[in-house]
Amino acid sequence: MLPVRDHNPSGHVPVFSWALIAVNITLFMAFYPLGSDSSVRAVYLEWGMVPARLGAGEGLLTPITAMFIHGGWVHLGLNMLFLRVFGDNVEAEMGPLRFLGFYLACGLIAFALQFLAGPGGRVPIAGASGAVAGVMGAYFLMFPRARVDLLVYYVVGLRTFAVPAWALLGVWLLVQVAGGLATPSGSSTAFWAHIGGFMAGVGLSAQTWRRLGGVRFWRRFGGLPPHPEAASAIPVVRRAGAVLPPPQPRGLFRRD
Repeated sequence: MLPVRDHNPSGHVPVFSWALIAVNITLFMAFYPLGSDSSVRAVYLEWGMVPARLGAGEGLLTPITAMFIHGGWVHLGLNMLFLRVFGDNVEAEMGPLRFLGFYLACGLIAFALQFLAGPGGRVPIAGASGAVAGVMGAYFLMFPRARVDLLVYYVVGLRTFAVPAWALLGVWLLVQVAGGLATPSGSSTAFWAHIGGFMAGVGLSAQTWRRLGGVRFWRRFGGLPPHPEAASAIPVVRRAGAVLPPPQPRGLFRRD
C-alpha cells in the first residue's frame, strides 16, 4: 500500500519540499546508477552514519550528509513520495525557511535516537527517512482528519482507497515501534530513526499547531479540507485568514 496523494490543498507552492526532492535525486544520480557495488558501499561508509565510528569521535558531520544519500531506487522513491504527499501542507503552515530548519532538525534527532539505540553498530545508516518521518509527524498533529489516497495492489489489479491521515500515519508509527522492539540494533532498517523523526516532528510542529488554534483548529477543521465541490473555489490559506466552511461528515474509511 502506498500513499499517492492527499485531499488537503495547501494553496502554496512547496518550494523547499521540491528543492529537497531535487537535491536527493541529483545526489543519488551522481553516485549510484553508474557506480559499482563497491563504490556504492564506499559512499555509504564515507557519508553514512556509522554509530561505532561516530561514538569514537569520527565522522561528526555524517548525521547531516547521511540524510541525502540512499541505497537504491526503492529507498529513494519511497522517501521522496512521502515527502511529496505530506510536505506541502507542513511547509505552507511553517513557511519555507522554517520548514527547512524543521526538516534538518528532525533528521538529526532521528539519527541521534538511532545512535542511542545501538551505539556500537557498524552498519552505515543513511537516507532521508528520519527527516521525512518528521514531516509525517507534523502532518499527523496538524491535519489528522485529512484524507489520503492509498494505492492498493490486488491480484487482479490496483485500487485506491481514501483513509484519514491519523489512521495511516498511526499504523505506520506502530509498525516502526514493533520493528524497533523486535529487530536487533545492528539491522539495516533504522526503525528507531523513523520513530525519533516522527516524534520530533510532532514536538517541533506543536507551536505551529497552537498558532493554527490547537484543539480549536481540530474541532473546527480537524485538518479536513473543504468538500470537493468547494475546494477549487475557496482558497485554503489559513495564515492569510481565509475562512473555510465546516467539514462535511465522513466515515472513517471511504472508497473512491
